[in-house]
Amino acid sequence: MSYEFLAPDGAVPSDGFAPLARSPMERDARAAGAAFEVRDGWNVAVRYTTAEQEREAAARTAGWADVSHLGKLEIQASADDLAAIVAQGSGGATLTLGRSTRAAGAWWCPLTRQRALVICATGDTAALRGRLEEAAAAVPGTAAVTELTTKYCALTIVGAQAREVFARFCALDLRPRECPVGALRPGSVARTPGTVICEAEDRYLVLVGAALGAYLWTVVSDAAGHLGGRPIGVDSLDPIAEPAEEATAHA
Repeated sequence: MSYEFLAPDGAVPSDGFAPLARSPMERDARAAGAAFEVRDGWNVAVRYTTAEQEREAAARTAGWADVSHLGKLEIQASADDLAAIVAQGSGGATLTLGRSTRAAGAWWCPLTRQRALVICATGDTAALRGRLEEAAAAVPGTAAVTELTTKYCALTIVGAQAREVFARFCALDLRPRECPVGALRPGSVARTPGTVICEAEDRYLVLVGAALGAYLWTVVSDAAGHLGGRPIGVDSLDPIAEPAEEATAHA
C-alpha cells in the first residue's frame, strides 16, 4: 500500500506556480525574526542572527529550531515483517522498543512491535520511501508504508538547559541515565501526545501533531525564554553523527 500522493515532494510546478511546503510554526518563527530559505520544496527557518552566535547562545542556555520539514514515514507490518523491512531499508538496523536507531542517515523508531516511524533528511525522503515500499512488497504478510511528513511538526531543542526546558512542560524523565543518546520516549508533551528522541547529548527532537505546531512553539518559547533561551535556525544545528562516525571519533 502506498500513500505517496500525500508526499510534499510529489508537488510539481504548474503554470508558473511552484508549490512550497510550510511548517505550522512558520508564522511564529517569522515573528521571532527568522530568515528563510527554500530547501527541498520547504520554506525553512535557517537563521535568526548568525550560526556562530546561535550556537554560542544555545551552549550557554538552550535553543529551539523548527525542523518540521524532516521526512517522516510510518511502517506497519507484523513484527517479523517489520524487522525485515527495516533491515533492508536501513542497511541492517534492528529495532528495540524504547530505543531509536541511527542508520542510513535516518532515525528508526519502533513505536510498537508492529509499527515504526522513520525520520530522515527532507531530500532523502523520496528515495527512502521507495526503498521501504520495495521492501514492504517483498515480505510475505501485509505491510504498509505511509507518508506522514506533514502529519507531524517537529522541534529540536538543544543546549545546556535543554532538559530544564522540557521539565517546565513535560514529565518525561530525560536525565542521561534514564534517557541516553538514542532513547525514544513517546508520552505526554505539554499535555498532548508526542514523541521525544535524544539525538545527542543535550539535544532532543520532539514531535507532536501538526495542528499543535503553534501551541508547541508557544510552550517551548515560554519555557526556554525564562531560562534565557532563544529560537535558532537549522544552520546552527550540527549534523547527527552515524554510529560508525561516533566510534571513529572516540577511537
